[in-house]
Amino acid sequence: MCSQVVAVERVIDADPHAIFELLADPRQHVLLDGSGSVRAVRTGNPTRLFKGARFGMDMRLGVSYRISNLVVEFHQDRRIAWRHFAGHRWRYTLTPVEGGPGEGSSATLVREEWDPSRVPHLWVYYRLMGFPERNRVAMEATLGRLATALSAPDSGA
Repeated sequence: MCSQVVAVERVIDADPHAIFELLADPRQHVLLDGSGSVRAVRTGNPTRLFKGARFGMDMRLGVSYRISNLVVEFHQDRRIAWRHFAGHRWRYTLTPVEGGPGEGSSATLVREEWDPSRVPHLWVYYRLMGFPERNRVAMEATLGRLATALSAPDSGA
């Protein structure tokens, strides 16, 4: 793994399937985004992602813009990743762990990564813009939002 990869982890009291289903639904990304940059889901997106799926979002990072993503990794209940035109990837890896609240419940170690290793020529720009630390903070918030969404009474988790 490249030293440029930014990763955060959190154990979430839900099984990998429930977590994966939220991540694979692009309509949930506005709810889950801890950066505040994902503003709305674009029309025409699939309701559930799959390897090779394209989906778009309305974004705001200083200025409003649209982004189109391509799902490049998809392993049911274990890993999902997408990239946009710049080539860096947002990846979630799910690992079941012992425990969870109550008898017979499950928990999952969720690892979120921002991986710019495929675009090393942009690393200096990313560092100047503060993305490594900015993304780390936003990813911690995203995992918190994911945990909250899964603990809601109607989440099915």
